[in-house]
Amino acid sequence: MAIGDYPAEYNPRIHGPYDPARFYGKPDTPFGQVKLGDLGSWLARRNKSPQAIAGVFSRAFWRWQHKYVQPKRSGLAPIMQVCVGSMALFYCLNYKRMKAHRREHLH
Repeated sequence: MAIGDYPAEYNPRIHGPYDPARFYGKPDTPFGQVKLGDLGSWLARRNKSPQAIAGVFSRAFWRWQHKYVQPKRSGLAPIMQVCVGSMALFYCLNYKRMKAHRREHLH
């Protein structure tokens, strides 16, 4: 599978129109239904290749797009989610600098 190709598991006669937010591989136990004793074997069954990890992020992005961005009346939710997410990211990136700055002004 190259960039832009359909997943190897996708069959248009079986699955219908392609949906980038759907996983077309073999179904497994959902994470929420995995018992703690079976967690190790469940994790061992995951495909950990870079291509599979990119597919996970791609499906998550498209699910977010379908739920918040693409509806006719999407509202401010996607804009606020991006703003809050970027604020949290930059806070984490600049935490050391802000922490040092806070200590300078305590004298």
